[in-house]
Amino acid sequence: MKGLGISVLARQTLPSPANHSIARASRIGPLNTSINYFHCNSLKYAAGPRSFATNARSKQSFTSAVAGPKSFFSSRTSSYGPSTKPRPYTSEDIAQPSRTESQLSRSHTILTSSSSSWGIAFFCGALTTAVIYLVYPARDENHQKRTSRIVDQASSFPGPFLCNTMSGETLPGRPGTLTAEEEEKLKEFWVAVAQVAGIIEQDDNENGSAPDTPSRSDTASSGKDKKKKKGLFRRKKEKEEPSSSNDSDDKYGQTKEFHDAIASMSPELLRTTFWSMVKHDHPDALLLRFLRARKWDVDKALVMMVSTMRWRAMEMHVDDDIMKNGEGQALIEETTATDPTRKNHAHGFLEQMRLGKSFLHGLDKHGRPMCIVRARLHKQGEQSEESLERYTVFLIETARMILNPPVDTACIFFDLTGFSLANMDYNPVKFMIKCFEANYPESLGVVIVHKAPWVFQGIWKIIKGWLDPVVAAKVTFTNNVKDLEVYIDKSRILKELDGDEDWTYKYVEPIPGENDLMKDTETRDKMLAERALIFKEFEKATLDWIQGNGDQTAVKAKRNEIAMKMKNDYWKIDPYVRARSFYDRTGMLGPGGVTTFYPTANGTAKAAAAEKPVETTADDVD
Repeated sequence: MKGLGISVLARQTLPSPANHSIARASRIGPLNTSINYFHCNSLKYAAGPRSFATNARSKQSFTSAVAGPKSFFSSRTSSYGPSTKPRPYTSEDIAQPSRTESQLSRSHTILTSSSSSWGIAFFCGALTTAVIYLVYPARDENHQKRTSRIVDQASSFPGPFLCNTMSGETLPGRPGTLTAEEEEKLKEFWVAVAQVAGIIEQDDNENGSAPDTPSRSDTASSGKDKKKKKGLFRRKKEKEEPSSSNDSDDKYGQTKEFHDAIASMSPELLRTTFWSMVKHDHPDALLLRFLRARKWDVDKALVMMVSTMRWRAMEMHVDDDIMKNGEGQALIEETTATDPTRKNHAHGFLEQMRLGKSFLHGLDKHGRPMCIVRARLHKQGEQSEESLERYTVFLIETARMILNPPVDTACIFFDLTGFSLANMDYNPVKFMIKCFEANYPESLGVVIVHKAPWVFQGIWKIIKGWLDPVVAAKVTFTNNVKDLEVYIDKSRILKELDGDEDWTYKYVEPIPGENDLMKDTETRDKMLAERALIFKEFEKATLDWIQGNGDQTAVKAKRNEIAMKMKNDYWKIDPYVRARSFYDRTGMLGPGGVTTFYPTANGTAKAAAAEKPVETTADDVD
């Protein structure tokens, strides 16, 4: 294997438990064509869009409400005036519920009053009781077995990565709570990722062919039928070009972006981008976000993730620019740049923070970090499109930093107090929607729209048409503090929103010298080299898990141990690769990733000074 020291492992014959995962993944749609073939024909694939053959066995698709416009930044609609006679307007008018509680209650009363005679009622009741008596024990036993399996799996998983809600309810589809079928899908996804990232070498033997693999049920019933594998992944001799795809869920053209990424990015760059994207998360948790977003369809999840990696590395430069340079570099360019465009972008980036247009503060009742957006402070055209997009990505990435398992989603709170048409800007809204739907899947817990005025009715109809139904279902409307108390404790609702929390946002400018550790490139490079070894260690453990090598309980425990090691290692290197932010300076995000959502410093630099990162030299890194 190239540069990974496990080439022998990549050519081993697979034992029976891994047969289904490996062979299934070797035939998944986007990878039907050899990865080497993609890279050898990069110019061909860069010339135009290509599509892939989707998994024929997939039974579900991730559908979108309305396909987006051909051009992502389409022209704005000029105005949205009232279409009916003005009247008092409430959140119920916007959300438009189908039936009110009182209507349902009246319907129930009518149905109840239309019952038959007491004799028939008694007979039906006796019959129902008998059925419940016969059926319920079996159902309950099956339910207990499944629950017991999940609890046993979760009990062996490290606490910081186990995803439970505040009420203790186990969240499905997360590390430590996977069903057998979901774990199988995760293995298939890891194999696919390992291929495109060059972790597993391609077998170029022209005489090889993809092994015939029985279905999961066939494998279970005929375990004695063990076919020999000539390589970890043996491709068909014919280099088939992916067929055209008209998937309705390819809302953002991610199929083309997938092929562009394979054509223009080397496997090593894809691998580096993947691990850079993981940061302090459990790698499984990252992959599972994409699997859940694509209804456990491995093909579509792979396309979505690879296109996201391209977006991060080639388009937005998330880790090597936005997060690396941050507010500090923006302040330097704002004050010293001679290029008017750069100066304007830097000023626009910082101005949004100074205005308090949006900020991270506090938790909702489910322990989700809240991003509060004060829409009245935005005026169309005051900041450039680039500065708006950079700020949006910066805030989302910063929110990732303060997500602590079991919490893995955030709450976005749109305060529309004082909102008017002058504050509406559709392009930033479209960009934000694309970010969450295409590049940060499964990150939204709830979206609260507070005190929406009457004029927002027409705007919401347009925005809702852009949203995926799953995302749209997370949007809720509130009118007053009583409505808000359903989602946020009153003690944690800001006074400006009629709550009890006495806290006011005040931006703290970058402090001279706060990013000095980033200048120590010698220590940084040494730490990055050691971190790369942890990545390889996790990759090898993952292959052992997929192949079924050794005691699987021990292998899984080892993977989780390495993931925890990776998490702790990230926070050591964080001051060397990420510029300090407002949230570092005010104490919300402390050293080691420790979060304080209600810092006592309340917008001053005292917390940052008191919790300054411990400096590390190259000699300190073993």
